[in-house]
Amino acid sequence: MKTTTTEFGTVCVGATEELFAELTSFGVGAWLAAERGRFAWALAGGSTPKAWYRWCVERGALPERLLAEAHWFVSDERGVPLASEESNFGSAARLLLDPLGAPVERRHPWPVDGSPDAAVAALGQDLTAVVGPGRCFSLCLLGLGDDAHTASLFPGSPLLGAATGAGFAAIKVHGKGWRFTVTPTGLASCGHLVIAALGPGKAEAVRRVFCGSEPLLAVPAKVFRVIGPRTTWLLDPAAAAACPQFLA
Repeated sequence: MKTTTTEFGTVCVGATEELFAELTSFGVGAWLAAERGRFAWALAGGSTPKAWYRWCVERGALPERLLAEAHWFVSDERGVPLASEESNFGSAARLLLDPLGAPVERRHPWPVDGSPDAAVAALGQDLTAVVGPGRCFSLCLLGLGDDAHTASLFPGSPLLGAATGAGFAAIKVHGKGWRFTVTPTGLASCGHLVIAALGPGKAEAVRRVFCGSEPLLAVPAKVFRVIGPRTTWLLDPAAAAACPQFLA
């Protein structure tokens, strides 16, 4: 695996197996470093996290004690029921948490059935009860969209201009409906962030983040510039192909 330090965080380029093992090691390390009973792991939607969920199940990659002790969240969510294929938490439950037997009482899906403001308040209260005030997820797994969005921070989002404020927000996104998401403030309060992106379909988004000159408002994943020391990118060679410095 090749590792490069950048202003947006540490970039690790390797084969899928290497990257998934590295992600698992991050999870175990963050759990061991956390205060007992206060480990909050935010999972994510998207094709790469889903592939990692299946990999974990096939190999039994997560320790039983971690599964029993961790509190499970997702970084962002759609305004759909858990049973929907579009639900990020629902997918994580079906592909990872259910097969590995994570306790139901330690799962914290976004309560999207009520009002958006109530959902944001409830999730914030749940997380504070786990990690304490003023802190966000112990470890936050994120994906990278083809348009360079991360979590539900899309190009042009007004949340991108907020340097301070609440750690979570509900926002209506044109053509996508209600989204519930960690904000830049919340990301800055996480213990560690891991962005996983695999495949040639991610290459242009990766290029725009690391090798392009567009502003944050156009490339939301540039939000990690201010929290680079606590951010790790896991890329395969196809995703890193447009940034030769990661492959040399």
